[in-house]
Amino acid sequence: MKLKLERPIVVFDLETTGVQITRDHIVEISILKVHPDGEEEIKTRRINPGIPIPAEATAVHGISDEDVADCPTFPQVARSLYEWIQGCDIVGFNSNRFDVPMLVEEFLRAGIPVDFTDRHLVDVQTIFHKMERRTLEAAYRFYCDKALDNAHSAEADTRATYEVLQAQLDRYPEELTNSIPALAEVSSYGRWVDFAGLLIYNDAEEVLINFGKYKGQVLRDVLQKDSGYYTWVMGAQFPLETKAWFTRIYQAERS
Repeated sequence: MKLKLERPIVVFDLETTGVQITRDHIVEISILKVHPDGEEEIKTRRINPGIPIPAEATAVHGISDEDVADCPTFPQVARSLYEWIQGCDIVGFNSNRFDVPMLVEEFLRAGIPVDFTDRHLVDVQTIFHKMERRTLEAAYRFYCDKALDNAHSAEADTRATYEVLQAQLDRYPEELTNSIPALAEVSSYGRWVDFAGLLIYNDAEEVLINFGKYKGQVLRDVLQKDSGYYTWVMGAQFPLETKAWFTRIYQAERS
């Protein structure tokens, strides 16, 4: 089923040096931009991560240090990339848990403020897991009746993700509404404040801590009673976007 779009979407996939958002970097990104009239544009680019690519990462995606030696770094392409996805809703596979937080972290490291507050985030893996619980390869075979060649190539995975999303609409016409806002709602497991899910909203729109010894407590209250907690967070390996939320609330309490 063809997606009903009110504005463009970008379907994207990342290959990285690893899965630690605060430490690892992108080595390949592929973005399929789909316009409301059905026009498609795809851009795929390899990125020099500025750090060695571990052998175990190369074993997954096949990209080595030599392959990216002459490629641009992320800061060199960040501005044009951010401008290209402006105004677009965002679709991926496991994207809400990994790809979006990783991309946001790279933008912030490049000095580009990220504002996705007006975007709908559709995670095809979340929809799939809620309906069937499988991997992308299995999802592609299940929904599209095809074998996924070149799995873990960013462009192959990007194309497969887009096809799976369209096939999901065909398979679940009663459960899924053909609109990006509705699909984003299905993709969500909770009301996250930051993209890493370390902070969440409660029903009163208060920001709660979603990890560690203060899990479930209101962040504002914790900052008031534990003066050293903010300093600890700022010095620890948390995503920059998460730290920005801590700083925003910390400064609001002190003003």
